[in-house]
Amino acid sequence: MGQPVREYLLTLCVTVAVTYLLTGPVRKFAIAAGAMPQIRARDVHREPTPRLGGIAMFGGLCAGLLVADHLPNLNAVFELSNEPRALLSGAALIWLIGVLDDKFEIDALIKLGAQMISAGVMVMQGLTILWIPVPGIGTVSLTQWQGNLLTVALVVITINAVNFVDGLDGLAAGMVCIAAAAFFLYAYRIWFGYGIEPAAPATLFAAILMGMCLGFLPHNMHPARIFMGDSGSMLIGLVLAGSAISITGQVDPDAMALFAGGERNATHAMLPVFIPLLLPLTIIAIPVADLVLAIVRRTWNGQSPFAADRGHLHHRLLEVGHSHSRAVLIMYFWSALIAFGAVAYSVHSASMWIVLVIVALSAVGLVLLLLPRFTPRAPRWAEGLVPPRYRHSERAAEAAAEAAALDTSGEEPEAARDAAPKVPSGVSGVSGVNGATAVGPRSRFR
Repeated sequence: MGQPVREYLLTLCVTVAVTYLLTGPVRKFAIAAGAMPQIRARDVHREPTPRLGGIAMFGGLCAGLLVADHLPNLNAVFELSNEPRALLSGAALIWLIGVLDDKFEIDALIKLGAQMISAGVMVMQGLTILWIPVPGIGTVSLTQWQGNLLTVALVVITINAVNFVDGLDGLAAGMVCIAAAAFFLYAYRIWFGYGIEPAAPATLFAAILMGMCLGFLPHNMHPARIFMGDSGSMLIGLVLAGSAISITGQVDPDAMALFAGGERNATHAMLPVFIPLLLPLTIIAIPVADLVLAIVRRTWNGQSPFAADRGHLHHRLLEVGHSHSRAVLIMYFWSALIAFGAVAYSVHSASMWIVLVIVALSAVGLVLLLLPRFTPRAPRWAEGLVPPRYRHSERAAEAAAEAAALDTSGEEPEAARDAAPKVPSGVSGVSGVNGATAVGPRSRFR
């Protein structure tokens, strides 16, 4: 058991190191290439920040696959299956489209077509759904066209779910990393615990995906020095979808029946992957929920489903009163609770303790969500001893009024202009980028 774990750990560490080391040079390249759009109305950051972080993440993906190909145990994945090549082909195509979008702002419909083509490339090379185990019924075989269409749909849904949730510093990378960690535990259990070799590619993909996100996160945490952009968000969404499709449509439940005591029990053991059938939504429940709510909201308002707005879940957390960092941590908490709770339930579905722990942690999560509504206020004589957010003085009220005026009118109040730091005349406009040059300290916004 130890040897495969060591090889997965080595692959993970190499992917982390390559992604981390590439992100710095990629950031300088993005600034030089002008991949640094102006602040938009829906953005929450206050300074132009370079994109193209997906270039470093794609480098980490290639490095992870290359290392795994030269390891004794993981090499069998490349010899017995064409799925790693299929994943790399689709990832390269979607990454290239993302890079062009980060620089030139490609139309949404063109990106949607590119996502479908990328999924089709993977399907043509064998990474597709062959059957669907349905709880209580058993294995339902799919025709070639049914499997191909379902595979393309799942890839497109997952890519856009991850892309939609990429709205705060470190949010998408952290949530996908949590989902990949939970998925790795589940896939490794099926592969090594049950001895089912077709689960090995999904286990490898999940380990590499974790490395890509962990290597990029130090550069992307608030305040972010670089954004992954569509080149990164669509890439990690496709890798996550490839992992799910690999284990969903390639692992035969009949093989698990030998270990689980029957076909129905085997299907029940795979509930976190197969319910609902469109994807392991229990693993990426938060991004998919945000995607569905965004489509419903925009359609209800008479807008295009691809029209950008500030109604995403992370935007609502900021409106409630959470800080940037706290909103990200809350999204992490709910993602981990749902993902790891589903994996734990698949291992011991008959244990009531798991259900009780999930319910208790859900109650804690609800308290954290409502925490800004119950923020205590210190008395006036103690205002100098507490942070500003706990003060309830006239000065704080004036600051809030100025902030409200800024949001409604779009103009900066005079007091804020007077208090703003002066930029030396010899410094170009690029110096205002988050750490883009060595001029001045990096600004931190909360």
